[in-house]
Amino acid sequence: MASEKMNTELEGPGASTSSNDDLDVLESTTLSEKKLLRKLDLRLLPAVSILYLLSFLDRSNVANARIEGLAKDLGMTGNQYLTGLTLYFLGYVLFELPCNIILKRTTPKFWLPTLTIAWGIVATLMGVTQNLAGFFVVRFFLGVTESGLFPGVVYYLSMWYKRDERQYRISLFFSCASLAGAFGGILAYGIGHMRGVGNYAGWRWIFILEGLLTIVVAVVAYWFISNYPESVSWLSKEERTLIQARLRVDSDATNDEKFTWGAVLEAMKDVKVWLYGACFHTMSLPLYTLSLFLPTIINDMGYTAAQSQLLTIPPYAAATILTVGWAILAEKYKRRALFTLITSSLAIVGYIILLANKHPKQKPGISYLGTFFAAMGIYPSVALVLSWPAVNVSGQTKRATANAMQISIGNLGAVIGTQLYRPANSPRYVVGHSVALGYLIGNVVVVTLLWRILAKENREKEEFLAAHPETKGFHDSMEDLKQGDRHPRWHFNT
Repeated sequence: MASEKMNTELEGPGASTSSNDDLDVLESTTLSEKKLLRKLDLRLLPAVSILYLLSFLDRSNVANARIEGLAKDLGMTGNQYLTGLTLYFLGYVLFELPCNIILKRTTPKFWLPTLTIAWGIVATLMGVTQNLAGFFVVRFFLGVTESGLFPGVVYYLSMWYKRDERQYRISLFFSCASLAGAFGGILAYGIGHMRGVGNYAGWRWIFILEGLLTIVVAVVAYWFISNYPESVSWLSKEERTLIQARLRVDSDATNDEKFTWGAVLEAMKDVKVWLYGACFHTMSLPLYTLSLFLPTIINDMGYTAAQSQLLTIPPYAAATILTVGWAILAEKYKRRALFTLITSSLAIVGYIILLANKHPKQKPGISYLGTFFAAMGIYPSVALVLSWPAVNVSGQTKRATANAMQISIGNLGAVIGTQLYRPANSPRYVVGHSVALGYLIGNVVVVTLLWRILAKENREKEEFLAAHPETKGFHDSMEDLKQGDRHPRWHFNT
C-alpha cells in the first residue's frame, strides 16, 4: 500500500517512473517534506529576492530621477533620455545568454554576488555622470551587468525544487519587481529632499545611495548565497539524500550534466522555447514601459514631483499582493496559461481606461485607476510566463539556454517600448498606451497558441504510452536522460 500511495503522489506534471531506491528513500525517511521545503525557502528565497529587488530598483530608479531633474541637469532632450533607456536593454539582450553559460560553468555562490557588485558600481557611477555621453555609457553597462541575474536565479531554483514547486517560488522572487517599484517611490521621495547636500542634486543622491546599498549587500551575498544541494553545509546527510531523491523522481536536476553546445543548439531548435520567449516579449513592453514611465505618467496628470513619487506606491503594492496570491492559486490548481490569460485581460482593461480618458489632467482619478489595473494585470502574468521554461524544459544546459533566450527575446519588446512615451505625446501618451494594449492582446494570442501546442504534445505522449506501456522511466538509462523533455514520460505543464 505504501508503494502504491507513493506512486500516486508522483503522478502529474513532470512525473516519471523512478528507481526503486528513490521510492524507498521517500517512503522510509522520517523527515517531513513540508519542513524541508520551509527550510529551503528560508535559506534560498530571501537571498536571491533581495538581489532581484536591488536589480529592479537600480534599473528603474532612473524614472524617479527624471522627475527630480535628471534630464534638465544633463542637458538632454526627451528623445535622448529615451535613447539611454534603450541602450540599457541592448546591453541586457546581448549579454543574457553568455551570462547564463558562465553561471553553468562556475557556481551561483561566486557568479550572482559578483554580478551584483558589478552593477552596483555602475549604478553608483550614474550619480556622478556629468553629460549625455556618460549617461549613455552607464545605462548600457548597467544592462550588461544586470543581464545574468534573473535567468540565472530561475535556473538556480530549478536545481533545488521539484517542477510543480518552482512556479510559486519564481513568482515570489519576481514579486520583488513590483515591490521595488513601491520601495523606489518611498526612497525617491525621501532622498529627493537631499538636494543640495554636497552640492549634489537630489537625483544624484538617488543613484549614489541606492548603488552603494547594492554593493554592500552584494559583498555580504558571498556568504548567504548557496551553491547546489550536494555541496552546502547547512543540510544534513539525510536532508541531502531526500532532496536528491525528490528531484530524481521528478526532473533532471540531479544529473551530472556537462555543458555542451549541442544542448544550446537543441534549445534554439525547439519551437516551444521561442514561444516562451514570445510570451515574455508580449509582456515585457508593457512591464518596462510601466516601470520606467509610471512616475512621469502620474506627474503629467498634474501632480508635483513629490506627489508623483508617492502615488507610484499604491499600484505597485497592489500588484505585489496580487502576484503572490495569484502564484498560490496557480500552484494549487496547477494551471499556467489560464491564469496568465486572466491577468493579461485585467491589464488590457487598464490600458483601455487610460486611453479612454481624453483629459487626464482634468480627470486624473480615472487615469490613475487605469494604472492600478495595468500593474495588477502585468506583474502576475509576467511571473507566470517567466516560470514556464523552468518547469517544462528538461536538460540542464537546454533549460539554462531557454531561460536566457526567453529573457533576451522578451527584452527586445522593452527596447521598442523605451521609444514610445515621447514628451510630445504627453499627457495622454496615446501611442505608448496603444502599443502596450496591442502587445497585451498579442500575449493572449501567443499564450493560447502555446497552451494548445503543449496540450497536443501531452496527448501524443499519453497515446504513445498507452500503446507502449513497457516504456522506461525518465532516469532509467543515459539514453532516456538524453531525450530530455522529448521523453514520453515527461509531461508538460500547461
